Amino acid sequence: MSEQLNWNSDGDWKARGDWGARDSTGRRFDLAHWQSRLDALRAAHHVPGAGLAVVIDGQVHELASGVLHRGTGVEVTTDSVFLSGSIAKVYTATLVMLLVDEGRLDLDAPVVEVLPEFATPDPAATEAITIRRLLSHTGGVTNDFNFDGGRGDDCVANYVEAARRVPLDCRPGTAISYGGLGYVVLGRVVEKVTGLTWDQALKDLVFRPLGLERSMTLPEEAVSHRVAMSHLGEPGTDPEPAPSWDPMPRSVGPAGRVIVSAGDMARFARMHLESGAAPGGGRVLTPGAVAAMQRREVDVPDKWTVSADGWGLGWTLYDWDGVPGYGHDGAAIGQYAYLRVVPGANVALVLMTNGGAARLLYADLFRELLAELAGVAMPAPFAPADPAPAVDLAPLLGTYRREGVVITVSQEPDGSPHMRYEFVDDMKDLSPPLEMGLEPVTGTVFAASGAGPSFSEDYMPVVFSTLADGSKVCYVGMRATPKISL
Repeated sequence: MSEQLNWNSDGDWKARGDWGARDSTGRRFDLAHWQSRLDALRAAHHVPGAGLAVVIDGQVHELASGVLHRGTGVEVTTDSVFLSGSIAKVYTATLVMLLVDEGRLDLDAPVVEVLPEFATPDPAATEAITIRRLLSHTGGVTNDFNFDGGRGDDCVANYVEAARRVPLDCRPGTAISYGGLGYVVLGRVVEKVTGLTWDQALKDLVFRPLGLERSMTLPEEAVSHRVAMSHLGEPGTDPEPAPSWDPMPRSVGPAGRVIVSAGDMARFARMHLESGAAPGGGRVLTPGAVAAMQRREVDVPDKWTVSADGWGLGWTLYDWDGVPGYGHDGAAIGQYAYLRVVPGANVALVLMTNGGAARLLYADLFRELLAELAGVAMPAPFAPADPAPAVDLAPLLGTYRREGVVITVSQEPDGSPHMRYEFVDDMKDLSPPLEMGLEPVTGTVFAASGAGPSFSEDYMPVVFSTLADGSKVCYVGMRATPKISL
């Protein structure tokens, strides 16, 4: 079934696909209906612009809504590109698995065997960190280390050299802790094995074989496309264009920068749905590598954090009442991206946004789409327990610190718990400190209010945990922050 262009009343094309078409199984995808829902929900949640792409049995449907920039009023179209944030990690994981397929990398080899310059402040831990552990976020490395390695092709190598001084968040293999630093290291592994920059390897080995013409990694490549501007603002209001589009340095690209249209990301997801196959009979990955990426490597510390149940090799893993799925979320300054795949239904969903209450738009829209297209019931929004359990706060109070972030858990005069989440070090200019009230769900899980609807629906999970080695951590967004003082 071929894709076709449809023109809106302004003479611009908003959606691709056959309106009301049926795929090879006879399932009907009503583009007109979903365009209406996207438009209505986007406006209700003050999201300036959004791109949506849906894969059903190999057919890609693309929709667009709103504006790229509230200052200029330029409309979003299906060829518009957005910042995808951390979804870049899945692209880097795909590159790594491609090299594993070719026999050029061993998942269980220590990273230092491939990259002798890699190190941490703990020599024993350095030896224990493998490729597999970095892919599954069990290597213990931190997330928020945004070292600027420069604009040259040596930027990732410079980052890895600087990362040698950065303390681990936990010992390798003791727990899952979301580690963006590890994905930059993996990007450098790709460079070392291929002899290419990470950017070029992604183009040559993934973008080009899949025919992805609206996928890129460098800001200077984006200017020849219709690019979404980032927007920031208070909850419940229309956000304004951000002071800068994306301040992230080039060196962090393997963990956080693929610039892409919703449709191109959907085609990337389709490759994973089709066991690594590329258009025209080619192949990016073997079926074994695709399956390995989706196999659970580690459980998450609770069923709410990042709405996930576990982690594979790059993918976040979900269990929706017995229906398995995988995906990833991404955030850049004022831009938020969501990818969900239901392999049993042969369905993938991609949503790209440029500000506003993006998380609420995702929750409302994907709840409807997954129910209709895949028979999936998304979990109810995370919320405090009612009635609230009695909790001994004393063991939880204190200061928690990792590279880039300090968390302070205290008690208000009325006895209620409070959390201050502050960016420091290289992250200090990212955002003002977040002040959040905590309401108990269990004795160690709390619902934080005040993070803002871009980050969570109504509440954000905060989890206190004791790891296998006895160390105490506070999890926010899957990042394990060690306790350093009472």
